[in-house]
Amino acid sequence: MEFSHVSFAYPESGGRKILDDISFTIHAGETFAILGSTGCGKSTLISLIPRFYDATEGQVLVDGVDVKDYSLKDLRSKVAIALQKSEIFSGSILDNILWGNPDADRLKAAEAAETAQAMEFISQKAEGMDAPVTQGGTSLSGGQKQRLSISRAVLKNAEILIFDDATSALDLKTEARLYEALKRTRPEATKIIIAQRIASVRDADRIAVLENGKITACGSHAQLYASSDIYRDICRSQGQDGTNG
Repeated sequence: MEFSHVSFAYPESGGRKILDDISFTIHAGETFAILGSTGCGKSTLISLIPRFYDATEGQVLVDGVDVKDYSLKDLRSKVAIALQKSEIFSGSILDNILWGNPDADRLKAAEAAETAQAMEFISQKAEGMDAPVTQGGTSLSGGQKQRLSISRAVLKNAEILIFDDATSALDLKTEARLYEALKRTRPEATKIIIAQRIASVRDADRIAVLENGKITACGSHAQLYASSDIYRDICRSQGQDGTNG
């Protein structure tokens, strides 16, 4: 996947760029993180991949092909997204997971839930996967809803997995187990993690720091801690050091 001199401005913004001349490449199977404060353009940036928006300038390429040259169906079949705010529907837990891939069977849904660390709470319910869920997931905690959303994304079996602050309600140990499980079960998938907390991204292969619509630094956690004042300041403010793990 490649972003080549990508800029973006909302039509109603009077030309003010949310993203400005962004270029980077994400390799197949890589875990690539984008770190930045609220409102810096992280979600807008990854929304250009499945064409929820189109770049104002430059190109976004998937497998060497401009995303604008794909049919939307073919492009979006390559991408699975889990969001911070999960859409949960009335029905069963299984129904909600299968929303990610209606053609999957119960076993595949359970495997996806296992990867997403959702079986930790599903197995505690008497009905298991058949346990009822209320509209909006009011019967579930924030972390449980996020894990169901991640289960859906995993079940879709897409080439590109995007987590847009999708683990913000998980404790750090559960989040670490999730990413370890993803490495084991989906090593071929390209994983893009959008986050504000260093603990969520420090083990990524590379981390891009997005500030004021520009990528100001990119590298591993250790590299950025050594070379980027902004990244190091964020680390220190969150009680993180320059070592991995």
